Amino acid sequence: MDILHLKPLAEQLFADIGALSFDGVGITRDSYGAGESAAADYLCGFAEQHGLRVHRDKAANLVFTLPDENDSTPAAWVGSHMDSVPQGGNFDGLAGIVAGLLCQIARRSQGAGEAVPLRVIAFRGEESAWFGKAYMGSSAALGKLTTDDLTLKHRHSGQTLAACMAASGADIDAIAAQQSWFDRDRAVAYLELHIEQGPVMVARKLPLAVVPGIRGNVRHNHITCIGEPGHSGAVPRWLRKDAMFAVADLIARLDEHWKVLLERGSDLVVTTGMVSTDAVEHSISRIPGKVDFSFEARSKSMDTLEGFYQLLRTECKAISRDRGVRFEFDRRIESAPATMDAGLSRLLRDACANADLPVEMVPSGAGHDASLFANAGVPTAMLFVRNEHGSHNPDEAMDLDDFMLGTKVLYQALQDIGRGKIHDR
Repeated sequence: MDILHLKPLAEQLFADIGALSFDGVGITRDSYGAGESAAADYLCGFAEQHGLRVHRDKAANLVFTLPDENDSTPAAWVGSHMDSVPQGGNFDGLAGIVAGLLCQIARRSQGAGEAVPLRVIAFRGEESAWFGKAYMGSSAALGKLTTDDLTLKHRHSGQTLAACMAASGADIDAIAAQQSWFDRDRAVAYLELHIEQGPVMVARKLPLAVVPGIRGNVRHNHITCIGEPGHSGAVPRWLRKDAMFAVADLIARLDEHWKVLLERGSDLVVTTGMVSTDAVEHSISRIPGKVDFSFEARSKSMDTLEGFYQLLRTECKAISRDRGVRFEFDRRIESAPATMDAGLSRLLRDACANADLPVEMVPSGAGHDASLFANAGVPTAMLFVRNEHGSHNPDEAMDLDDFMLGTKVLYQALQDIGRGKIHDR
């Protein structure tokens, strides 16, 4: 069976789940919330209609298997996430799940007896937008979600992650005990197809690209600068404790450090995505006494991340002294960078070449569940599909023909894994 013939099924999946998730502007599938749950229920129904078995694990992730495969046999895994950012796009995460399901349907149709079973996993809670932490479903499966993580609160409802997970059917006791139910020793490989979330592949006219590595990050969801409020016309500069100017000073200093590190060849991106004064208090004629902001740095090097983080803390101390303010930090959250498996990446490149496609490597600046599996010792690889207009916005525009080519390459790599062709380790 030519897997390209399954394009109508892909169109159906994207259209139906997109319609379920449409919020009037974009796509909202909230982590461990109504939107993500609706997508999960739909995927379960779809799988059963096409002869696949499906069950929910202890973190409410979905695991799809073929009916004639032995669950105890070492397997190759394909996965990605079901959730989205608020008012996001339809393909971020979902593309990888759809590709995996199409591979299972194709394999079932062929009736081939590959030595390595294929399992597809649809993760819940990959996006950090909802609770301030990423990779919740995959972290739980690997026994990496902590009791502190479970106390994180939803950005809108204020409910804890534990409460939202429990409402979705997760086993909170097992998660809190950090039980690991993903058997790494019986995972032959983990593969993830994903849209590229930046502009590189569009600019270079690449339908597909193999991912050599994934940046890690260090972040604070909330840092508060506390100064002293006052009348904008009555307090001279030398007596001010202006929280907004202090935060602006900090961001300018960090930008200068970032520029210097880039000139020295470091891999680094830095973002302050949220800055706000208190909406109840702010006024055009009021010196802000409190400013809340976020901090994130990403790099392929943990040493670079740690060094830049220490620069952040040092500059906060200096500005506190110079401007008479203080900085209060919530908990530090970090994710380690990850390097993809050389042998599996070679299989993806070979499959691209066999399909007469360019063979290119494009690293990932965004984070993915794949990084957790790579760092847990599971052989891991990623395939990017070209996507217009970036990601985390309603205008994600993956071409379905590119997606089907990616699914074909993924399927070929899975067949090669089944034939024992993993090499160049």
